[in-house]
Amino acid sequence: QVQLVESGGGLVQPGGSLRLSCAASGSIQSINAMGWFRQVLGNKRELVAAITYGGTTNYADSVKGRFTISRDNAKNTVYLQMSSLKPEDTAVYYCNAGDVLDLAVGSMAHWGKGTLVTVSS
Repeated sequence: QVQLVESGGGLVQPGGSLRLSCAASGSIQSINAMGWFRQVLGNKRELVAAITYGGTTNYADSVKGRFTISRDNAKNTVYLQMSSLKPEDTAVYYCNAGDVLDLAVGSMAHWGKGTLVTVSS
């Protein structure tokens, strides 16, 4: 089993910044990539960004240039630095981890419980 624990969500004003963290534990040998999805109530969960343990990254067009994903392999932790936040970035952000090949068909195997990010003045 893999456990993913997110932290760092909260309320931020438009134009502000926030950093999310996700720490993996358990059977982490099955993981070669980690990433973030987000979901607005009533909408489909969408990929925000992902990073392989080799450092290859992938971003949704809507966040390119504003969000940066990074990882600390020694700590089995992935970060999402979010800048120039917009109200439309408001969502529950979920950490996702597993085999990067699974992203091609949707998402990887393991999920965190999610952390709420609210962008509002």
